[in-house]
Amino acid sequence: MVYQLRSYEFRREREKSWRELERLVAQVEKSGQTSLNAQQLGRLPILYRATLSSLSVARSISLDRNLLHYLEGLAGRAYFCIYGGKRGFGSAFVEFFTWRFPTAVRQRSKEIAMAFAILILGVLTAWVLTDRDDEWFYMFVTDQYAQGRSPTTATAELRNGLYDRSHLDAELGVFASHLFSHNARIGLLAFGLGFLAGIPVYILLFTNGLILGAFASLFASRGLGWDFWGWILPHGVTELSAVAFSGGMGLVLARALVFPGESTRLANLARRGREAGVVMLGAVAMFFAAGIIEGFFRQMVTSIQIRYFVAFGTFAMGVAYFGWAGRGRKL
Repeated sequence: MVYQLRSYEFRREREKSWRELERLVAQVEKSGQTSLNAQQLGRLPILYRATLSSLSVARSISLDRNLLHYLEGLAGRAYFCIYGGKRGFGSAFVEFFTWRFPTAVRQRSKEIAMAFAILILGVLTAWVLTDRDDEWFYMFVTDQYAQGRSPTTATAELRNGLYDRSHLDAELGVFASHLFSHNARIGLLAFGLGFLAGIPVYILLFTNGLILGAFASLFASRGLGWDFWGWILPHGVTELSAVAFSGGMGLVLARALVFPGESTRLANLARRGREAGVVMLGAVAMFFAAGIIEGFFRQMVTSIQIRYFVAFGTFAMGVAYFGWAGRGRKL
């Protein structure tokens, strides 16, 4: 009952602005931006930012799924009306990936670096502790993640798991879709937790690092470290980067709330939320790419040399893309 009341109050206070935005978006979709008068054009980005703020709050307090889907759809339609209305989807898509996304990542490099550091700290912590006493493995890895892999598993069985081709007999598209959904949920959770002053973001990143570190220690102790990282890195370079991007954007939101500066918290959150939203949209695309690599490539290719070639190639392309694409431009 409390949950229903909370959802009702949240909707009642904000639904008027959502409906107004929906009417403007529908008009732009039907007749283009030129059909709006000056006042309506001015209202469009204001209502869009307010809807993004509502969506972020709704995610952080776990409101009903139908409301979340409605706000996500409305925010997505409004984005393309504002930023892609005159150019069309194709040009907006090209602009986003050629300079907007990498530029946004560079502008928030400190927060992303902090997220990477927390993730790596978790990896190293679990690796050292599990290496000293394999009982720590059970502290870091639940049965859901272990899937039968533990210190009691035979070395031959662990190795077979790294080169398993059983998914070739399954529907790989469904498998890849599942991986994308799972990873994207982690990323969106890391982003949404920024509304809780950032502490849960650190915990989530550190916890994910602990899981990876425990597995890495287990396989290394059986002489399978090289094989394990060859199994992880082809998709892990993209996936872990996307997790760090998401966590970094959660820290951006947390900083906007805790240290608003001269602006009000709401105004600062709206401004930082726009920047973080660009990175999050790109991070979702990265989760999709990682899911494809993990769901198809890793199951089909068992050559350790090719796996490392793809991993290092992905890393090099990522450094080049985020280091130089769109350099000299600002959001």
